[in-house]
Amino acid sequence: MTMKVSLTKMTASPQWGENALLSFNDKGATIHLPQDHLFDSVQRAARKLAVQGIKEVELAGKNWDLEFCWAFAQGYRTSKGDINVNWPKLSEKDETELDMRLTVSSWERNLINKSAEEISPEQLASRAAEFIAQLSPDHVNYKVVKGGDLRDAGWVGTYTVGRGSHRKPAVLRLDYNPTGKKDAPIDTILIGKGITFDSGGYCLKPAHYMDSMKSDMGGAALATASLALAVMKGVKKRIKLVLCCAENMVSSKSFVLGDIITYRNGTSVEVMNTDAEGRLVLADGLIYADEQKAKNIIDCATLTGAAKAALGNDYHAILGFDQHLVDKALKAAKSVNEGMWQLPLDDIHRNMLPSNFADLSNVASGSYTPGASTAAAFLSHFLTDPKKGWIHLDCSATYRKTPSDKWAAGATGVGIRTLSELLLEK
Repeated sequence: MTMKVSLTKMTASPQWGENALLSFNDKGATIHLPQDHLFDSVQRAARKLAVQGIKEVELAGKNWDLEFCWAFAQGYRTSKGDINVNWPKLSEKDETELDMRLTVSSWERNLINKSAEEISPEQLASRAAEFIAQLSPDHVNYKVVKGGDLRDAGWVGTYTVGRGSHRKPAVLRLDYNPTGKKDAPIDTILIGKGITFDSGGYCLKPAHYMDSMKSDMGGAALATASLALAVMKGVKKRIKLVLCCAENMVSSKSFVLGDIITYRNGTSVEVMNTDAEGRLVLADGLIYADEQKAKNIIDCATLTGAAKAALGNDYHAILGFDQHLVDKALKAAKSVNEGMWQLPLDDIHRNMLPSNFADLSNVASGSYTPGASTAAAFLSHFLTDPKKGWIHLDCSATYRKTPSDKWAAGATGVGIRTLSELLLEK
C-alpha cells in the first residue's frame, strides 16, 4: 500500500506532540516544516517513515520542489534498498536534475555498501571505468593496470599494499576529454583511495574497527560519482580520474613493519604502521597527477580515524595549503547543503614524519600528533608544489556504521555534489 506524504508550514495538532515533525490521518502523512533547517527536517521526517517500515510513498501536494524531493531521498532509504518513492510532477529541468542526482548517489551508496567479497580491487576499478564510459563513450579512454604490472610500471605503493591478498591490486587511469583535442590541458585530476577491505595488515585492526572496512574504498567511489555527475551535467573541461585499489590483508606475502618503499619519484618511505596504507596507495596517484601538470589535484580518501574523531560522520575534512581552492570547496559544500570542514595543514606537519632509514615514515612520531594533518602532510611530499592547486579530502562522512535520525546505516553519498560543483565551475 502506498502512503501519500505532503508538506505544510502549519504546525501539527497538539496530539502529535510539541513541534511534531510528522502527523498522520486517513489520507496519509504530513511533514510539518519548521521555520529553519527546512531540508534537514524533511530528511529527518523521511528517515522516520523509513524506520516505521513504510515501504512505498507518494510525494503529494503542491509544496514539493527539487530540493525538498532531494532531501526526502537522502533520508528515505534502508540499507537493504527495499523501498520505493513515487515522485511529484516537477519541471522537465528539475526532473532531469533529480534523476541525475539519484542515479549517481544510488550508484555510489550501493557500491560502498557491497561486501568486500563482492567488490575486488580489479572489480572496483572496472566498475568505475564502465560507469563513466557509458555516460560519454566518445570522450572517455581508460586503462586498468593490475598485479605485477603495477610494480613494473612504478605503482609501487599500490602493489606493495595489495600484494598480501590473492585478489590482485589494480589502478584505474581514466581520461575524460570532451574537447576533442589530444593535447588539451587537464583541468583537474581526481584521485581515489580504493581499499576494498582493510584488515590493518600486520597492524591488525580490532574487530569493532574492522567490521566497516568494506567501506574503505569510499574515496574512490566518491571521486567516481562526482565525475559522473559532472559529466551528466555537461562539463566541458578535461578531467582525469585515478583510482588506486587494493586489499590490505595478512599473508606471507604482505608488507611488514620496517619495509621501505621507494617510489618512482625517488622518495623512500619506511613502513611503521601497515594500517596507514591508504596514504601509501594515494602517493602513487599523486606522483602520476604531478607528472600530468593538471591545474587542480583533488584526492579523496577515508584516510584517518583522527578526522572521524574530530568531525564524526557529519562532515568531510578538507586540508590543503591552497586556501583559495579550499575556500572554493567550502563554498560549494555550503551551496549544496553538504558538510565539509577545514582542518589545519602547515609546514610543521610536514616535519613530523622522520625516519632513520628513509626519507619519510608513513606515520608521525611523538605524542598527541594530529593524525589527519600529518596524513595530509605525508601526501604533500609527493607533489612538486603542494601549496598550489591541491586539496585533500579525508572522507569522514562517507559511511555510517549505525543509523541516525537522518541517515540509514551505510554509505551516505555526501560530497558528490560538492565535488561536481567544483568540476563544473568555469
